[in-house]
Amino acid sequence: MRKSIPNLGMDRFSGIYLGILFILIFTIATPLFLTESTFHVIASSQAVAGMIAIAVLIPMICGQFDLSVGANANFAGLVAVVLLNDGWSFLAAFLASVALGLFVGFVNGFIVVRLKVSSFIATLGVSSILTALAVIVTESIVPPPPSSQAWTKMTQFEVGGFQIIIVYLFVLALLVWWMLEWTPAGRYLRAIGGNTEASRLAGVHVDRWAWISLVLAGGISGLGGVLYTSLTGPSFTFGATLLLPAFAAVFLGSTQLQPGRFNVWGTLIAIFVLAIGVQGLQLLSSVLWLSAMFNGVALIAAVALAVNRTSRANPRPSRLRLNQTDEDAVINAASGTVGQEGSKQPAV
Repeated sequence: MRKSIPNLGMDRFSGIYLGILFILIFTIATPLFLTESTFHVIASSQAVAGMIAIAVLIPMICGQFDLSVGANANFAGLVAVVLLNDGWSFLAAFLASVALGLFVGFVNGFIVVRLKVSSFIATLGVSSILTALAVIVTESIVPPPPSSQAWTKMTQFEVGGFQIIIVYLFVLALLVWWMLEWTPAGRYLRAIGGNTEASRLAGVHVDRWAWISLVLAGGISGLGGVLYTSLTGPSFTFGATLLLPAFAAVFLGSTQLQPGRFNVWGTLIAIFVLAIGVQGLQLLSSVLWLSAMFNGVALIAAVALAVNRTSRANPRPSRLRLNQTDEDAVINAASGTVGQEGSKQPAV
């Protein structure tokens, strides 16, 4: 009897193995790669990218796209700088900018839920509007960095040799993971993404939770934008550079740890694997197009891999969704939404 060769968890941990492979290749290719400074750069530069990816993840779980996360982050960061330069206190400017991100998410939800516009189109339009508003608010001039010490220390304080911003990322990831895996909110979001009509029939308020997911995405985007601007300085363009890696990470992350499901920790694995690839290529060559090329190829490959994994597990039309057992469990978990004789109770 032939012994089967163990796959070493390739179906769930392939991203980790790919990251290790990248490290080995770039270590051999250039002596500049395997240094402490390289990994410090990767950690600090990808902290906000990870936050934006988490912002993308939440609405995608319930079947919504938010293409405004990058522009939202950019706008919130610039507004924070303008407010601080106008004499606002650090706390007031910080809270106002994050609240602005939440408001953008609320507007996205209104357009999608009330006006019945596709989330793809709605958030793409809002992204363009935010880009224009950023230019208006700053009068077409990149504002100077604020002189507030609290503004600088917010992201550049170090813990264990790493900037504190990486700690913010993992705290946020832990909170979102807990919400998605251990609270009714997460179960409802997954139920809606798995089978919208079944969730609606079970009494789940589909529109309400779709709206909430977009508001959460907006708030996290605003927070990420403020932190990124504190870390690197104000800019008109950083949001656009975060959007593609965020979507690539979310799709690639859906093939990790919990294949076929969008999940927080898989997304973080993906964001850092992609960052290792980009950083290694940049050390090998200084050409400007490498990062964009790598992220574009990664997005296509990640979506193709995610769809392929899901199609093999569930031979239905190619659409990334929950496994059937997850759908049933989640809908049944909406406690009290369906009576024993099929009569609906108040919607969740």
